[in-house]
Amino acid sequence: MPGVYLLAILVSAAGVALLDRRWRLAAWAAPTPTAVAVAAGTAFFLACDALGIALGVFVKGDSPLLLGLDLAPHLPVEEPVFLAFLSYLALVAWAGASRVMARRRMDAVASRPEEHP
Repeated sequence: MPGVYLLAILVSAAGVALLDRRWRLAAWAAPTPTAVAVAAGTAFFLACDALGIALGVFVKGDSPLLLGLDLAPHLPVEEPVFLAFLSYLALVAWAGASRVMARRRMDAVASRPEEHP
C-alpha cells in the first residue's frame, strides 16, 4: 500500500502536536523558535543524508509502503517529512523532560526541612 509510511509519520506528528498543544511544550509555547529549530534540524539531517548517499552508505530500499516518489536518487519524498517529525519530536521530548526535571527540583526544595541555625 503506497503511502502508508508517510501516513504513519503524519499521524504520529499529529499525536505529538496534540501533546504539544495540551502541555504547551514547543510550537504552542514559542512557534517561531520551534519552526526555526525544526527547519534547521531538518536541513542538518538532510545534509547528513546527502553525504551518506554520496558516499554510498545510504540507499533506498524497495518498500511497497513508500509513495515511490524520489526528490533525488535514494532520497524518497518521505525522508524530509520524517526528519522534520524527528526534529519536532526531539523538541517536544526535550521540553517535556525539562519541565518534569524542573518540577522535581522544585518539589525537592519544597520538601526539605527548614534549617535553623
